Amino acid sequence: MAIKSFQGARKQQNATDSVQLKVKDYMSTKLITFRPTQSVQEVVKALITNKISGGPVVNENQELIGIISEGDCLKQLSESRYYNMPLEHDTVDKRMARDVETIDGNMDVFDAANKFLKSKRRRFPIVENGKLIGQISQKDILIAALELKGENWNSTTKRGS
Repeated sequence: MAIKSFQGARKQQNATDSVQLKVKDYMSTKLITFRPTQSVQEVVKALITNKISGGPVVNENQELIGIISEGDCLKQLSESRYYNMPLEHDTVDKRMARDVETIDGNMDVFDAANKFLKSKRRRFPIVENGKLIGQISQKDILIAALELKGENWNSTTKRGS
């Protein structure tokens, strides 16, 4: 008795048919950024208004100098109440995280997904020639995965900006 396979013929993949999915093709470029001299109260308002959980802090040359998050703001709120200090006098540069891990815009999105899993971060800024050019989030990686064709984990189309 002959055994029939239920798997159809597989299409041979050409190396030229597939394009690596790169972080820069899926990153957000319209970012809400903060300045080191802004008050934490301004940041809180911006986070709530824009429904975001944090953002990059840049200097006047658009160079990344830190990240400020909801957690940083909550810590400030808690301490201001404990020490009875007004909110409006605390600035971003006193609360932001300065040790910022970035990601290369040319990195494959699957390598980026792995980096997200290992670091437990929600977003990574992308810096090019010293300037902040974008940010990739876990959601952006999921969007890239949805755009894949078939099960070969390669795509020949890029996301429109």
